[in-house]
Amino acid sequence: MALFKNTNISFESKNGDTVIGTEAYFQGTLTAKGSLRIDGRVDGSIVDAKFVTVGKSGKVKGDISCEVCYVCGEVNGNITALDHIEALAGSRVDGDMRSARIMLEEGALFNGNCSMDSTIKAGVQSPARTSKAEAK
Repeated sequence: MALFKNTNISFESKNGDTVIGTEAYFQGTLTAKGSLRIDGRVDGSIVDAKFVTVGKSGKVKGDISCEVCYVCGEVNGNITALDHIEALAGSRVDGDMRSARIMLEEGALFNGNCSMDSTIKAGVQSPARTSKAEAK
């Protein structure tokens, strides 16, 4: 069971969700304003999505930028999420992960660097430190 799992996610067409089916292949930059579920293959970047779920049969070769990312399949690229990233059992991530919260479930494979910074969610950079000379 995933630690941050949001049980309020639903993939109903009235919510403007996008599904890339198991037999589908997409190449290029994919911009999705709502939720996106990938069960097929995407070669390119995914940007502006609220929720991105890479299903067990899903494969993404490119960067993902979203609010929340759930990985059950394979991602070969960097993932940046404003809220959190979850790599679930059986998933594979080859790339860097950057988010306020990152969870790797037992059985997930991760090769890359991770950066957990609470200022990502706020969308602001941490203030630069002032030296003692500047403080006087």
